[in-house]
Amino acid sequence: MSAPRPRVGIVVTAAGRRRYFFPEHVARLERSADVVWLELEGPDRVFGPPPQDPALAARVAEFARDLDAIVVSYGCPRITDDIMAAAPRLRLIGDTHGDRFAARVDVDAAHRRGIVVSDTTNGSSDPVAEWALALALIGLRNAGALFRRLVAGELLWPDRTVFLEDPGYLHGELTGKTVGLIALGNVGRRLLELLRPFHVRVLACDPGAPDVLANAYDIDLTSLDNVLERSDVVISLVPLTQATAGMIGAEQIARLRPGSVFVNVSRGAVVDTEALVERLRQGDIIACLDVVEPEPLSIDSPLRTMPNVFLSPHIAGVTDAAEPRFFEYMVDDVERVLAGVRPRYRLVPREPSSS
Repeated sequence: MSAPRPRVGIVVTAAGRRRYFFPEHVARLERSADVVWLELEGPDRVFGPPPQDPALAARVAEFARDLDAIVVSYGCPRITDDIMAAAPRLRLIGDTHGDRFAARVDVDAAHRRGIVVSDTTNGSSDPVAEWALALALIGLRNAGALFRRLVAGELLWPDRTVFLEDPGYLHGELTGKTVGLIALGNVGRRLLELLRPFHVRVLACDPGAPDVLANAYDIDLTSLDNVLERSDVVISLVPLTQATAGMIGAEQIARLRPGSVFVNVSRGAVVDTEALVERLRQGDIIACLDVVEPEPLSIDSPLRTMPNVFLSPHIAGVTDAAEPRFFEYMVDDVERVLAGVRPRYRLVPREPSSS
């Protein structure tokens, strides 16, 4: 007698299902499991913490009762220990849009129960890494300032000797430079791949990165101060948490070497905006920012008019090609777990003492 087919449940708003859960990936999952849906009301994207709704949580607990895996996304309440207790067959909890912060899943409770947790927010990592590289190149060529002058109708080089003093001339090539990365998550590791043809030296600050990454990627793991002081380009990739909010403050910004480029594609609140503005007023660094604090950027912000600032409106990870990947990667991980293989995008308890 053959074993019963696994049962996989998906909890998401109806709008989110239409936007992110592409039929071809659902069909692939259906080849290895019975797939059931709990569609909720709400938009395709929901910002902020998951809803605290006891009635909704009870609906999810009932829905999960006979599931082997549950995939959650926008609109779903937090998957608590009580919900897990109601689902004795549960082997995997997957979040397609959790930003790897476990807001929708009690990872500690899942760990205690032997339930694997996976988060595939890294579906947007590739375009973020690409835009980080692009911003580094834009900054090194001083392209933001040159663009401003061109569209303003200026004749840029009435005297060609002026060109010899332009930062884009003096520091314009990425090849052979030292690049500092702040964090080595999915975006950082993809960026390391993109940087290889430029033969750069990479300094990386990530206290959670295992030493084996240094050999695997031929990089040097070091302190934040070293990254800031010794890099020609510094790229912030760190997620926003209580520990990282404001971590790049006035003291850190002062350590950036003259002539360097600072790129931020992480979160604006990681950086002290006022301190960055003050350093930029000195005119000796260039900033290329996809994120700022606050967002949207105020109309009177000096960042809008500074010649040594290039801005983009928080679009690094927002591409049409990225949207199918969130669930595509989740299907990969569901298939792995159902086959007895460790998932690639696993979340583990943050505290080492968690049992």
